[in-house]
Amino acid sequence: MAESIDESDNVELADNDLETDNKGKLIKKAGQLRDRRNELNQMASERASKRDELNAKTREKVDEAQEHREKRDELNEKVQEHKEKRNELNAKANELFDKVDEMKEDLELNEGKSVDQLEEEIEDLEFKQQTEVLSTEEERELIEKIEQKREKLSERKEKLDQSGDLEELKEKAQDVRAQASEHHQKVTELADEAQEHHNQMIEAYREADEIRDEADEWHEKFVDAQEAADRHHEDFVRVQKRLRELDKEEDEERQEEREAEKEAAREEAEEIYEAFQNGETLDTEDLMKLQKTGLL
Repeated sequence: MAESIDESDNVELADNDLETDNKGKLIKKAGQLRDRRNELNQMASERASKRDELNAKTREKVDEAQEHREKRDELNEKVQEHKEKRNELNAKANELFDKVDEMKEDLELNEGKSVDQLEEEIEDLEFKQQTEVLSTEEERELIEKIEQKREKLSERKEKLDQSGDLEELKEKAQDVRAQASEHHQKVTELADEAQEHHNQMIEAYREADEIRDEADEWHEKFVDAQEAADRHHEDFVRVQKRLRELDKEEDEERQEEREAEKEAAREEAEEIYEAFQNGETLDTEDLMKLQKTGLL
């Protein structure tokens, strides 16, 4: 940051200086005021250049921030597009899974035991029949259980045979859900990228504010130097005006002196001429005085 103006280097001009100082002092004061004015103008110019340089950097940072803003907004638009597509696909997947559940209910596949469970139970019962000593009644009951299990197994397999459309529908639902997940992944990626541009935008604006503050400080320093330069220029002009007045007064005094000298010479010449007319003899000096005044 530029240093403040050293007030001790400034040249002061009091109003009474113009009236009381002689011409020599005023000429010296004018030179001092002119030199200090030029020095301050140079200082003001340098500070203005620094201010303009910082203002240019501020604009660059603002432009950079604006670029990040535009990129962020562009990415957020894409985020919204993928969100809408994701939600649309999720809604479609939900409809398909609802249909899968409905079809399962229609086929009663959600109820009862699975094919594997039924086959395992049948094997256990047949093993028991073959390995254990049973009474006639017990064996009859066991055979009935086996038959019932086989009927359920047969019904279960028949339903599964009819469930080919169900698996196809389920695969379709899963495929749609996978597409929705892809769009969700894009939402996450683009949102992260948009956030990064947002952060960079905030940082660029922050830097622009800092640089602008520094530029404002340089502008204040420029104003201080320019005002001081203007003040010295005004005083310089006042001194110059006073010097012109003094020159005019001196010219007028010299003119008055010349007029007085001419009048005195004329009066003297007239006296010499009158003496000449009265018959007095004139010397060379008297003749020259008469010639000067045109009386001879």
